[in-house]
Amino acid sequence: MDIKALNKALVAIAEKKNELSKLSYDHKNYDQVEEELHDMEDDFMEEFGNYLEEALHFVHDEFCSDNDVLLPIAYIANEYKVSGKNSDGSVSYDVDPSQGVIVEADDFPGKSTRLVILPSPPRIILQIGADKKEVVWTADK
Repeated sequence: MDIKALNKALVAIAEKKNELSKLSYDHKNYDQVEEELHDMEDDFMEEFGNYLEEALHFVHDEFCSDNDVLLPIAYIANEYKVSGKNSDGSVSYDVDPSQGVIVEADDFPGKSTRLVILPSPPRIILQIGADKKEVVWTADK
């Protein structure tokens, strides 16, 4: 798997989702940006869908075995926040606790938990409540 290409595609989708989140439905560019995003997601699924689906099956088996695995694009947040820079100079991203797919995590009964995919590096985060996040998978180099 070309992890750099995966990350580049994830960053592009994150940036496009951020762009879309700033537009109202009646904005003249909304439909165009939304269509561009859907094309990017289709290309992403074609190239990286199987790889990420395997990762999601692993994560679900380990942390939330009672939940069905959805398509990888479902785990991509609707909005990303730039949280700084990584040691390699790339932009680091974070998400609000309200982002991601709701799951029932075996180790955190009764807690609000979500799985979300983040770029730089490509990883899956388990968000537990409003203030705890755990990296549960990172793309192999």
